[in-house]
Order: sequence, then structure tokens, then C-alpha cells
Amino acid sequence: MSQTEATDVESGSDFEVGQDNVQIMGLDVHNPVFFVSAVIIVAFVIITLMFGEASANFFSWLRPALTNSFDWPLLMAGNIFVLFSLALVVTPLGSIRLGGTEARPDYTYMGWFAMLFAAGMGIGLMFFGVSEPLSHYASSFGGAVVENGARTDWAPLAGAAGDAEASRLNAMAATIFHWGLHPWAIYAVVALALAFFSYNRGLPLTLRSAFYPLLGEKVWGWPGHVIDTLAVFATLFGLATSLGFGAEQAMAGLNFLFGIGITDTAKIVLILLITAVALVSVMAGLDAGVKRLSEINMVLAFLLLGFVLLAGPTAIIVSGFFENTVAYVQNLLPLSNPFGREDTNFMQGWTAFYWAWWISWSPFVGMFIARVSRGRTVREFVICVILVPTVVCIIWMSTFGGSAIDQVIAQGNEAVKNADQAVMLFEMLKSYPMTQIASFIGIVLVIVFFVTSSDSGSLVIDTITAGGKVDAPVAQRVFWATFEGVVAIVLLVGGGLGALQAAAVATGVPFAALLLVMIWSIYKGLMEEHRMLKSG
Repeated sequence: MSQTEATDVESGSDFEVGQDNVQIMGLDVHNPVFFVSAVIIVAFVIITLMFGEASANFFSWLRPALTNSFDWPLLMAGNIFVLFSLALVVTPLGSIRLGGTEARPDYTYMGWFAMLFAAGMGIGLMFFGVSEPLSHYASSFGGAVVENGARTDWAPLAGAAGDAEASRLNAMAATIFHWGLHPWAIYAVVALALAFFSYNRGLPLTLRSAFYPLLGEKVWGWPGHVIDTLAVFATLFGLATSLGFGAEQAMAGLNFLFGIGITDTAKIVLILLITAVALVSVMAGLDAGVKRLSEINMVLAFLLLGFVLLAGPTAIIVSGFFENTVAYVQNLLPLSNPFGREDTNFMQGWTAFYWAWWISWSPFVGMFIARVSRGRTVREFVICVILVPTVVCIIWMSTFGGSAIDQVIAQGNEAVKNADQAVMLFEMLKSYPMTQIASFIGIVLVIVFFVTSSDSGSLVIDTITAGGKVDAPVAQRVFWATFEGVVAIVLLVGGGLGALQAAAVATGVPFAALLLVMIWSIYKGLMEEHRMLKSG
């Protein structure tokens, strides 16, 4: 049976996944996606190691070059993803159920939310929960720069330069902007495309399937191979960036608690040990591995959140949640505006990087969300994937970032403001009781987030390179989980966090264009499904 004969998108008939797969040494791979991806990634690792200094110089040039050149297209793309996602909530298309009218969810809301949260932004929230609000507060964006009595920076909120309250709200609004609607809309678009075309149209759970309404049978040829290969690169390098952040923060925490030296060797050993734990989770499977670890992580995360809420300035945190939410909503449009901006450092150094990073993560997070979201309606899916995590992120940033800024304003704690980004969380916890216990929980959280990200990422890459099969041999997931750790090590040693960020941006920029095309494909598919349901 050929792929053409097996596929009938309009009728929604099943597609036999994995027909072009090749069995080699116990592996079940999709030719040529697996081989091309694996060979290029292995070559990348070897070349980066051989030319360490030249690689470091290249990566230090690459990130600013890309974010400076593609800042406004990335911001425009982020806005389109948000508008499209929210439009689905209020249109009749939102009533379509992923998997058909009789499908029911495989997971409870609690289990579903835990996996969404752990896979989506776990390490990032730990790394940036304190450091980003403080960075914005201390920068000109927060309103700290005055020249001849007048502000020289752009900031969304009115207020005199040097006004601590205006600076705090500016900093929190800017931070929430990077962790709110926009990133989750990016994930939602990819996840919805994968879930709909897989569960409602019987196509393989790979990125190429999302383009069937536009490319037709060509998705089974070289255009589809290119799409899936790009998805593998984006996933691997986006994930490596997060693993690098996690390794930096875990290492900083171990140094803070136990005095362990922060060296390249120590970072390599740490990544290797955590990757080994991830391999155990990989072999345990989705329900026994990722789901269980995600639920443990969710408990630990809310335990740490509750501790900071109670030990810190509780009243300021609670009131700050509402004030920060209002500041975010009020300034969503100016923050989203890609034109006529004077705050080039914020727009290029922060927002453009974030959007490229989230986009590079989108095949990974999107496919993982699709895997666990069968049975949800489109409306339920969008609301839960976008709005619920946004609220959780606001709570998290208001608690950790709000507490840190309060320490600077009320206590004059300059140490937390001047610390390295990876150490800021632990410097903040130093001011509260039970510092050792809280810091240890923070380190464990980073490590478990690392494990769940690595496990989930290997599951996703394996699915793509196996042509959409969700039950490919465990050996393949072991291969990809191993190489995720290796790439993170090579980039971290070869150029530090800057190299990791450059790799994420390099894959995120071209993938942004692909996702914009995907929106049109989703719309066409949902409209056809809606017509089919109305006609009975």
C-alpha cells in the first residue's frame, strides 16, 4: 500500500503510520529524516569541539546578528499566534473535539496541567523567575536612567524616572509579557495542528502532517522531509538551551549550598549525571516516567512557591499579583508593538530572543501537548493551554520577582540585584528562614525539570524521526536523550550560554515562517471539519 492510497484527509480515514520506515539494528527509523538529522548533529558536535575558539566567536556574533535583523518579524509573528488562538475560542470552530465527537480525555485536568507546565517552561521559570524582573528593574527599561531631569528610555507605564513603584510595575509587566500569552500561543498553534491532523484526520504525528491541506501528497516527499528535519533541529537546539540554563543554575545552587566549584568539568559531570537519570525515565515510558516526574515536580514547585509566599512579603505579593496583571494587560499593546520602538535592547536582547527560543521549542512542546490532549475540544484546549499557564506564570513571577524587588526596595539588598543570574534565586532565599532547605528544593526542582524536559524532548524527536510512530523502540529515545545532553555540553563548553542562545535563535527564526504558514493550514482543516459535522 502506498502513502497516497492510505491517505484520505477529507474523509478522515486512518493513515498507516511508519510505512516508509526502515528497520536497522533494532531501530525503526523514518528514512531519510533520522539519518540526515543524526549525521548533521553528530558532525556539528565534532566540528564545534575541533574548532572551539572559532566556534565560540561565531556563536557570540550569531545571536545579536539574528535578533537585530529579525526583531520586528519575530514580534509580528508572536502577535499573529495570539490573535489566531484567541479567535478560535470565540468562533464555532472551538466546538470541534480533538479525536472526534466520541473522544474523551486520557488524563485528568491535574495530570494534564502538570505535564503542560513541566514540559513548557519549567527550567526557564526557575532561572528567570528572580533574575528577569530584577534585570528589568535595574535597567533603563525600569525607569532608572535620567538625563537632564528627563527620562531617556522608553517604558510603557507613566511615572517619574527613579520612581520605585513605577519601575517595579514596568519590570513585572515586561517579565510577564515574555511568559504570558505569546509563548503559550506559539505552543498552542503547533500542538493544535499536530493533534487535529493526527486524531481527526488519521495522519502521522509529525510536523509534515500539519501542512497536508496546503501541500497534499507532497508532504510524503522531500518537502515533508525538510519540514520534519527542521523540526528535529529546532527541538534539539531549543531544548539544549534550556538544559544549559538548568545546568548553570543547578551548578550555582550546589556551589551556594555545598561550595562545589563552578568549572566546565563540574558542569559536564552534572549534565551527564542528569542525562543518565533522564535515560531511566525514558525507559520507564510516558505514564511511568514523564507523567510521574511531572506530578512530583508540580508538588515541589508549589511547595517552594508557598514557602516564598509565606516567608516573604505576603501582602505585597498578593496585591502585586493583581497590580502586575493589570500592568501587563494595560501595556500588552505597547509591549507587542514591533515598530517605532526606542527600547532596542529590550526588543532585541530580550523579546526577539525569547520569541525565537519559544518557536524553536514549539515542535517539542507542541507535540508533547498534542500527545496528552486527545479528547479536548478546540476551545477547551486553547483556553487551558494559553490562559491557565499564563495565570500560573503571573503568580510565579509575582511571587519570586516581586519578593526579590521588595528586598531591593525595602531592605536595600544589593547582593541579590548584583548577583549572577544563575545565583539570584539563591541570594533571594538567603534572606528567609530555612534557606538551606528551600535552596535544596530549588536545586531538586531544576534537576527534575531538566529530566522531564530531556525525557519529553527525546520522545518528541523520536516520534518525528520514526515517521509519526509513538511506540518506536526505546533504543531510539535513548539515542536522542543522550545526544541532547551531548549537544548541551558541547555548546556550553564551546561558548557558554551565549552559544546555546545563538543555536536556539538560529533554528527559531526560519521556523517562525513555517509556523505562520501552518496557521492557514489549521484554519483550512478546521473549516472542513466544521462543514463535515454540520452536514452530519
